[in-house]
Amino acid sequence: MSTATERERGAGNGRGAGSGRGAGNGRDAAGPNERVLEPTIFELSSPGRTGHRLPPLDVPEIDLGAAFGTALREAPPELPELSEPEVVRHFTRLAEMNHHVDRAIYPLGSCTMKYNPKINEDVAALPGLAGVHPEAEGEYAQGSIALLHHLGRLLCEISGMDAVSLQPPAGASGELAGMLIVRAYHSDRGNPRSRVIVPDSAHGTNPASVALAGYEAIEIASGPDGRIDVDALRAAVDDETAAVMITNPNTLGVFETRIHEIVDVVHAAGGLVYLDGANLNASLGVVRPGDEGFDIMHFNLHKTFSAPHGGGGPGSGPVGVMAHLAQYLPYPVAARDETKAEGYEYYMDYDRPKSIGRVHAAYGNFLVAVKAYAYILTLGPAGLRRVAENAVLNANYLQKLLAPHYDLPYGGYCQHEFVLSASRQKEESGVTALDIAKRLLDYGLHAPTIYFPLIVKEALMIEPTETESRESLDRFADVMLAIARESRESPELVTGAPTTTPVGRLDEARAAKDLDVAWEND
Repeated sequence: MSTATERERGAGNGRGAGSGRGAGNGRDAAGPNERVLEPTIFELSSPGRTGHRLPPLDVPEIDLGAAFGTALREAPPELPELSEPEVVRHFTRLAEMNHHVDRAIYPLGSCTMKYNPKINEDVAALPGLAGVHPEAEGEYAQGSIALLHHLGRLLCEISGMDAVSLQPPAGASGELAGMLIVRAYHSDRGNPRSRVIVPDSAHGTNPASVALAGYEAIEIASGPDGRIDVDALRAAVDDETAAVMITNPNTLGVFETRIHEIVDVVHAAGGLVYLDGANLNASLGVVRPGDEGFDIMHFNLHKTFSAPHGGGGPGSGPVGVMAHLAQYLPYPVAARDETKAEGYEYYMDYDRPKSIGRVHAAYGNFLVAVKAYAYILTLGPAGLRRVAENAVLNANYLQKLLAPHYDLPYGGYCQHEFVLSASRQKEESGVTALDIAKRLLDYGLHAPTIYFPLIVKEALMIEPTETESRESLDRFADVMLAIARESRESPELVTGAPTTTPVGRLDEARAAKDLDVAWEND
């Protein structure tokens, strides 16, 4: 317990709640285990203080009252008045309250919160890329369109797909585009069909995308090994089955070893097989979905190919297809006319009469694509394979350390992630997965994904990614083991967590429903 106590106080690592902040900035100083609340910028304001100086007026002065009349305010806006260092320090302190991947491990299962190489940011900030107009075409954007075209070809090579559209701005958008392609394909053959099959371990966005595309989602159960029950699939497939959506490896971190049999069952009924590419980080350079028989998939450039994400975006969810579906891809598609090698050979192709149409403005989230392009070129084929190998190694290392102390519903080797259960802790002392997630905050660490997938009670879904060192994994494992001990010996430490964050437990249901963000300081 002494080690756990030192860590929960942030001893020697600058992560304690007090961490020396509070004095001299308008806030009360706090002890090592007391909360420090950052005042609002209005509370820090001091009348007459300023952090800027405007240049002399260099245009004719006019009477705004005469020009705009009643459109003017009766009184100036009550803006905060602070010096520049006060503003910078305020927002720096606020930033320090956030957990991010540059700070420590971010083990959100299924989210692939890997460290983002800063070279990607530098490339995306190049003026010729960052400053290009989103609607620039032809002669004005040859380099940008060439980059998009080449990135599309690289994604095809990586996945085994034949064609790619980079337009969808997120994974869920890629899913929806994929389902609309499924509908267009079947409609072209005279029957759009009515149902799409999804496993019970599917991402929550899968059935939502199915419904938005006008299909009924049919759920099938997983077998005792966490994989798709092929017999249940065979019984569910019929001539109304438009497609099956599969994540491989699935959300339990388990590889679908009978994937060829699954594909054959669906294809025999005239259906298509869709891959949710959210877990592609586990198979880069090792196996290609196109070679497995998938007809269509989406990529997550902001996950697998290391562009920052979280907080609502930006993301990028390109959709890839085999040749028989290429004509339905969203437009415009970056294309190349090799007969114009001496002129403007790259262009955006809008001439796609069977396309499902636009799914996003302009060409998608262009700078996210730039970062992914830099990442792929930096690593090359061998480097991408090592990404997958190290991601799988790190996940299995952590699973081995933690499995004796938490329940492991689906054992054996995992892929890039694994799912534990806190059912043991809940039964023994009332400690839940949510309690464990909150307690991790006291140690300066982010929680894994909890309560997903839904088929695991008290789920703790952990994905360390390949960018974490062994020391980082050991640190996370030590904390998880310390919390397991606390759950047995002092469960109130866990059920009462967090105690060192700026605020304690919030009413999360109210926060989602009540958008009044007025500060209440009790």
